Amino acid sequence: MSTPETSLPSRPLVFITGASSGIGQAMAARFARDGYRLALVARRTAEMQAWADSQGFDGAQCRVYGADVADTDSIVAAGHACLANQGVPDVVIANAGVSIGMDTAVREDIDMMARLFGTNNIGLAATFHPFVAGMTARGSGALVGIASVAAIRGLPGHAAYCASKAAVVAYCESLRGELRGTGVAVVTLLPGYVDTPLTRQNRYAMPFLLRAETFADRAFTAIKVRTSYRVIPWQMGVVAKLLRLLPNALFDRLLSGRPRKHRQTTPK
Repeated sequence: MSTPETSLPSRPLVFITGASSGIGQAMAARFARDGYRLALVARRTAEMQAWADSQGFDGAQCRVYGADVADTDSIVAAGHACLANQGVPDVVIANAGVSIGMDTAVREDIDMMARLFGTNNIGLAATFHPFVAGMTARGSGALVGIASVAAIRGLPGHAAYCASKAAVVAYCESLRGELRGTGVAVVTLLPGYVDTPLTRQNRYAMPFLLRAETFADRAFTAIKVRTSYRVIPWQMGVVAKLLRLLPNALFDRLLSGRPRKHRQTTPK
């Protein structure tokens, strides 16, 4: 096993999945501005390395790891490679996720749902797994789960995505209780609408839309103070909680006819 780098021993380390674009890339840039070393994970390693090079990051400041979060062995191996090359991170951000519409009447969409849960839920737990022992032994660190405001109430056509993100919230809440007293924080972030390549495909209005960089700034602050749960932007949290309070019949009527998210088998 190689020895973790020691050229920048005083600088903290952040490990981010889904770092090749969107929220993940914006958070990588934000943490770098605060002096963090980066461990960046995605399937598209060439794109990720090209971005890192464009930012002027050298090998001591940034390492790129190729992994598929939907493949448990793959993402766990990336975590162990980070431990070997860079040491135990101060922050781990399980950001990688997919968002696909579904129709329960379509057989193929059931298989899609299984794959989506494999990425959004099993992949999140597998991302955290390599680092729990090291963080608890050290007595510090933060595990950050990226959920969604869609976790708060189920939306027609979004069953798989909403269910998976609700599961992220519940999982992180459970993990937070398990790690209580160890010095390791669990932070759950629920983005509202953020302008990324993923959301640009949406066919419906996206109120309070944030730039990825704006989200990253607010997320960084929440992680820094170890907030246990935060909706970003807060206005979407208010809207979602109000929708949660609506009687089912009124909620169903309000959402009737709303455009649905693209299904995997639906031409865009």
